[in-house]
Amino acid sequence: LARCYLPDVDAAWEGVKNAARPRIHVFISSSDNHIMNLLRKNPEEVMDAAVASVERAKSYCEDVEFSPMDATRTDPDYLFKMLEAVIDAGANTVNIADTVGYTIPSEFSERIEDIKKNVPNIGKAVMSVHCHNDLGLSVANSLAAVRSGVRQVEGCINGLGERAGNASLEEIIMAIETRNDLFDVSTNIDTTQIYRTSRLVSDITGFPVQPNKAIVGANAFRHASGIHQDGVIKDRSTYEIIDPKSVGWPSNSIVLGKLSGRAGLRARLEELGYNLDQEELNEVFEAFKSLADRKREVTDQDLESLMSTRRRTADVPTIYELAHVQVSTGDHDVPTATVKITSPEGDEIIDAATGTGPVDAVYRAINRVIGVENRLTEFRVDAVTEGIDALGDVTIRIERNSDVFVGRGSDTDIIVASAKAYMNALNRALSVDSSQNK
Repeated sequence: LARCYLPDVDAAWEGVKNAARPRIHVFISSSDNHIMNLLRKNPEEVMDAAVASVERAKSYCEDVEFSPMDATRTDPDYLFKMLEAVIDAGANTVNIADTVGYTIPSEFSERIEDIKKNVPNIGKAVMSVHCHNDLGLSVANSLAAVRSGVRQVEGCINGLGERAGNASLEEIIMAIETRNDLFDVSTNIDTTQIYRTSRLVSDITGFPVQPNKAIVGANAFRHASGIHQDGVIKDRSTYEIIDPKSVGWPSNSIVLGKLSGRAGLRARLEELGYNLDQEELNEVFEAFKSLADRKREVTDQDLESLMSTRRRTADVPTIYELAHVQVSTGDHDVPTATVKITSPEGDEIIDAATGTGPVDAVYRAINRVIGVENRLTEFRVDAVTEGIDALGDVTIRIERNSDVFVGRGSDTDIIVASAKAYMNALNRALSVDSSQNK
């Protein structure tokens, strides 16, 4: 992805030149608002920059995409001329961007139809759309565009993105699959991977999936109303238009416990989509047994949390390791935390601190040992499962030198989970410091 600025196009090519199927995507603003207030150029200069950038990209690779940014607020005639010019310059894909989520479905369909009628060479390029969700219409606009002939849709898993987010890919995919009678196209996507992909994205980014999120939310296939429950019991199709299995929801919730062995754990993990070698299984089994000793039952959600913990720590060097944390607190006591941390040299360092609460005390104690200046900008606790013995999943964000680092930690003890999350974030920050100092 590159601005319509030749050095950026050159840099983009350096990044993708060894890819099996390289594509360079160039973009520039096209609306009067952006041209005057953002770019501060005249329309002719913008047009020239668009054409020159597409030509430069085409000199590097065959696959070139062009996006007129803020296309839905762009003068139609200017947009038609720009699209014709960049297609002549070699663009294979033209991406109509609703950059500020301004349009509505009927209007967007008309814009797509007008482009097809007024851009003579539009048949030489694939039409694409890129919709933002500022008015909550990104998915509806994307689907309207598909019905009008668009054959590429850009979006994000879980609807992540700038401001209110981008179009939710899983919603678009399942709308096309479910209402194929209207769309008559296929995505060729293995929809059974949607649930796991959603959870993977949530785990990596630290942004939770809202419970009532279509397709992948925890409540997407739950029925609370008595009438609805009665209908689902009689025939699931009465109130479910999508089979949960078709998007990869676990088909059942086998409960494991402290007496479960490696074979049972491996079998359930494989059913959840995790295929581990013996060494990996042994590592996960130790974490599983530790959890099973503290919980009466270990559910699928607990196993997902164990696997996500393993995944999110795999790419973070353990520079400092939390060996022990202990907290003393009460309604008339000053919260006090003691931590034992293993240093990079292998030394065990013990320190203590007080705070306004137990988590604050723990973080202050850790800071006394590690001494990494930062600012905590977000702290969130989510219950992985139901019940008072549920795993707690803590997500934090810290700022250090204008960089943001996400930390995650899970434990049946929220204080311990909070400490793990903070250590995870600090190790990320320290690993960046180390790489920059080399």
